[in-house]
Amino acid sequence: MSSKRKRSVVKTITWRVLATTDTFVISYWITGHLDWAGLIAGIEVLTKMVLYYAHERAWARITWGKQLIDLPTSPYPYEDWKIKRLRNYLNRQGHRRLASLLE
Repeated sequence: MSSKRKRSVVKTITWRVLATTDTFVISYWITGHLDWAGLIAGIEVLTKMVLYYAHERAWARITWGKQLIDLPTSPYPYEDWKIKRLRNYLNRQGHRRLASLLE
């Protein structure tokens, strides 16, 4: 259910590439100057990256809208017929200790 910090960083960077390209294009379209568009996009990339990361981490702590997945504590969460068959075989062959590992 938790979101890893590394995932948040990668999402932050990929989003910034897309969003900064958009900002650069719009700034150039409005100003008509590449240097102004580059300056605007450069400032925007730094501020928005920090803001997005903080926003992403805050949302990672909010449980609303997430589905809780209850992971089993046992390595075999259900009675699998193959495991049961192997356990019975090991018991018949006299390997009770090995069979007990499958319980």
